[in-house]
Amino acid sequence: MAGLVNNLLILLLIFQSSCLGFKNPLSVFKRYKDTTRSLSSECLGNNRPVTSLGLTDFVLDIRMPGVTPKQSDTYLCMSLRLPVDEEAYVVDFRPQASMDTVHHMLLFGCNVPSSTENYWDCDEGICTDKSNILYAWARNAPPTRLPKGVGFKVGGETGSKYFVLQVHYGDVSAFRDKHKDCSGVTLHLTHQRQPLIAGMYLMMSVNTVIPPGEKVVDADIACHYQKYPMHLFAYRVHTHRLGKVVSGYRVRNGQWTLIGRQSPQLPQAFYPVEHPVDINFGDTLAARCVFTGEGRTTETHIGGTASDEMCNFYIMYYMEAKHAVSYMTCTQNINPDMFRNIPQEANIPIPVKSDMIMMTHEHHHEETKKTGDSSSLKQPKREEEEVLDQDFHIEEAVDWPGVNLKLGQVSGLALDPKNNLVIFHRGDHVWDRNSFDSSFVYQQRGLGPIEQNTILVIDPSNAEVLDSTGKNLFYLPHGLSIDKDGNYWVTDVALHQVFKLGVHDKEPLLILGRSLQPGSDKNHFCQPTDVAVDPVTGNIYVSDGYCNSRIAVFSPNGMFIMQWGEETSVGKAKPGQFRIPHSLTLVPEFGQLCVADRENGRIQCFRSETGQFTREIKHKLFGTELFAVSYVPGGLLFAVNGMPYPGDIEPVQGFMLNFSTGEIMDTFIPVRKSFEMPHDIVASEDKTVYIGDAHAKTVWKFTSTEKMEHRSVKKAGIEVQEIKEAETVIEAKLKNKPISTESSKKWEKHHMVEQASPGISFVLITTLLIIPIVVLLAIAVFIRWRKTRVYGADADHKLDSSSGRILGRLQGKGSGGLNLGNFFASHKSYSWKGFDRLSTEGSDQEKDEDDGTDSEEEYSAPPPPPVSSSS
Repeated sequence: MAGLVNNLLILLLIFQSSCLGFKNPLSVFKRYKDTTRSLSSECLGNNRPVTSLGLTDFVLDIRMPGVTPKQSDTYLCMSLRLPVDEEAYVVDFRPQASMDTVHHMLLFGCNVPSSTENYWDCDEGICTDKSNILYAWARNAPPTRLPKGVGFKVGGETGSKYFVLQVHYGDVSAFRDKHKDCSGVTLHLTHQRQPLIAGMYLMMSVNTVIPPGEKVVDADIACHYQKYPMHLFAYRVHTHRLGKVVSGYRVRNGQWTLIGRQSPQLPQAFYPVEHPVDINFGDTLAARCVFTGEGRTTETHIGGTASDEMCNFYIMYYMEAKHAVSYMTCTQNINPDMFRNIPQEANIPIPVKSDMIMMTHEHHHEETKKTGDSSSLKQPKREEEEVLDQDFHIEEAVDWPGVNLKLGQVSGLALDPKNNLVIFHRGDHVWDRNSFDSSFVYQQRGLGPIEQNTILVIDPSNAEVLDSTGKNLFYLPHGLSIDKDGNYWVTDVALHQVFKLGVHDKEPLLILGRSLQPGSDKNHFCQPTDVAVDPVTGNIYVSDGYCNSRIAVFSPNGMFIMQWGEETSVGKAKPGQFRIPHSLTLVPEFGQLCVADRENGRIQCFRSETGQFTREIKHKLFGTELFAVSYVPGGLLFAVNGMPYPGDIEPVQGFMLNFSTGEIMDTFIPVRKSFEMPHDIVASEDKTVYIGDAHAKTVWKFTSTEKMEHRSVKKAGIEVQEIKEAETVIEAKLKNKPISTESSKKWEKHHMVEQASPGISFVLITTLLIIPIVVLLAIAVFIRWRKTRVYGADADHKLDSSSGRILGRLQGKGSGGLNLGNFFASHKSYSWKGFDRLSTEGSDQEKDEDDGTDSEEEYSAPPPPPVSSSS
């Protein structure tokens, strides 16, 4: 019994520690800092400031040309002309700097820089004409990404023709070794016209004075807005060391709406506006900076040195192109009395943990000496199997009824413009080893086309079938995609064709390829696997396929444009080589097309307009096969791999990846049923993921469950954790506070679902352990009572014999521990299932229950040489 009690205590401690293991939302900035390292002394990028990314996109590297500031608080400027005369749009900013040497950077746009030198002292001026702030950076802030369809307009007749970079070098002690600095920013530009134009609104105090020793000093800014509507999507705060909190608001009809609030002592990134805020004609924009004069012996004024202060609240916004204004400022306070009604939160400093302060202020002198350069833009390569911590986790929606849909082999998934799930399945047809001959000609035409509707439109919330189509059209469905107009694009590997179908049209709108004729020219396919349609150009991309190794591109009306790709050679697969290009996903934000290169177990990405290879994403966790990939706007890739070959250990699972870095952010598997041959994946912007399985004939829904993140606020000087129900309960338990029964029940229910995974939750295990113990104690008490009454003095001996038999069955032969498997297996109505460790491995073959043949969908021979399996 003592052993059982010890086991229970250990389980409870593990359970408690898992509850406490939530991630601080600031950890993302720590990871960004931790993964940076300095460059060599050469100014990488300056020798080749422009890099083409295809016909429409290019990268512009704007760097200081190897400077060594002589004194602290030096402001140096350099300029770079836009390399094109026509209009372009900046859609991405990536800082190339470290706060070890750079206090902050500003990027301006203008037409006439103040100097034509390689660099100059900014005291001479920045531009001789009007300049617009495009970007600001400080304190190791991570990159800034603009929303889809939004860009800063430059060039052309009205846009800026020059970029001017201003770098403030605060403390020059880092330059004692006389190394040269190459800090700057890398821009991603495109010629594709953006429907929404970005701009910067700067709110800045210019006359604030902070008395020495003063505990709290407020700097207030307010202006009327009198232009066309603008939509806010990001904000940034900036002060020097005396700033405690900066807050910005929209004031409309006396109501204060928060735009953003942050500590300026944290990495000064552009943070996303949490709730969409629009600014209309007549609104007021207001901001407050809270300072302290404690520790100062003289007055502190607004100024440009590190010993001065600043009060800046930057707002990134977008407007319709025809009304766009690129830059606006507010430097006054039109109504000081209005700040009597400012929300109390604006006066409460945001606490910053000591480790975050150390992170933002620490210096890496040894690293700087080794590299000779203060810039820190390259990230060290992480171990492939490492999974990054996030503020959310992907897990199955266990109450979604879609797993019970009656389907054939599920081959394709997509989301329509209404975000409904669309399923492409094979009805009563099966792809097996008898489906094709050695020339890839379909051998089962006598079965006729599939008589069931092969395309189903499913309500994503309750799995109700909303619509269906595709009857008597297909033999072996495979890939599915939906264009921006809601048309279905599908591939059929038996027909060797690609079809465009209207939602309510009985006949295809467009057919590519020749029916039942495999081939490799511009008019034929050979078992095409997937199709994708560019939302801007309308170009059609076809992955072809099982017996070809190429990506074929067609115009919107079906005219052949180009192709790229080749069969994988012996040895390591090279860029552009395929072994079954199985799934496609477009990345419109970067003008790229990514391919699940199935049998090579990797993702390859290419410039969609040129076919130029850009990158490979490959991880050990992918295993031998990677079946499908799906991109979500905002920088996330979702993928799913295949069953491992015999001897391989990597389990079949879903992946969430960071598109920019290629790193794995999360992995996930279903709770109900198991993956057998997950064949396609699709994800939405809210991180809802669907995976269809060809052998399980099932579709799973996965959702993102936020981890226990919190936001700190203070009321009446007392810190309150604004945490979700789960964290509220945990905090109350840790502090021995009473909690309501309702909150406790809600938390327990949520936590049991959240912990569900391949194993059983700690709550369930604990319950299963406690119940038998309680039953045993009850039985023992009852037996003792009965024996005492019946046997009197002999009761103890007989009791030992009876209880020993019971415990013997629980413990098993020769076991000193509790064996629930043996106990339940000894009862006819129970089985071992659920108590053995569940295996994530399985055979690559699955017998067809009807005809006893091996399903070609599953069949794969382990390498060498790798024999591709069909699906």
